[in-house]
Amino acid sequence: MEHTPYCSTEITELARAMLKVQADLQPALKDRENTFSHSRYATLNSVMDACREALIGNGIWLAQYPVPVEAGHMGLVTKLTHAESGQWQSSLMVMPLPKADPQGYGSALTYGRRYGLSALLGIVTEEDDDGIAAGTDSAGQAKRKRQTRQQETPIATGNKPTTEAKPQNQSEEHILLATMPRLDGIIYSLTTTQDGKTCIVASGNTANKKHILSQAGFQYSEQRKIWWRYAEVA
Repeated sequence: MEHTPYCSTEITELARAMLKVQADLQPALKDRENTFSHSRYATLNSVMDACREALIGNGIWLAQYPVPVEAGHMGLVTKLTHAESGQWQSSLMVMPLPKADPQGYGSALTYGRRYGLSALLGIVTEEDDDGIAAGTDSAGQAKRKRQTRQQETPIATGNKPTTEAKPQNQSEEHILLATMPRLDGIIYSLTTTQDGKTCIVASGNTANKKHILSQAGFQYSEQRKIWWRYAEVA
């Protein structure tokens, strides 16, 4: 792969503007949970929310686009351009494709955009409830809030949910969730209702996936604003 410059010859004006951008950046809140690792992470929407106003307000144009790299990989350029001077800086992220199909490409693109932008801007992520608790609550109070939230299970049945479903083992959870349609921006999680039935909840960018989710047996709860289905459908 040919060597590519990652910044313009002069970046003084860009650097001056970026100092203001970094002073205005907001933390990117970890607004999504990985159901397999049980860890929270900041989605691309969260990262964009953290930097969009700061970039626009200081005259910085953001562009992210894929570039050709070695087979089985995707290259993603993240580029910041100072509108007034034309000075620019960029980064190149190369990552393996999880699958050689449009869905694998889309997943890698979303992943690359999120991490490439965070790295170039120096965005720091933090837990949602930790950010709220920082000004008013102690660390112990924040921890109790997390534990309470983990015990709450939003599900759309007449029965009130109790706790998050605990499959017999990790492989059982993988098997259940692996049968769900793989949709970009959709996260599946297991829950249980008060009568002990295991359900699957689809969360994330569901607005444009309603038809596919319905075909997969999901139904929408107007009361709780979620898509759900029983893990075992007769």
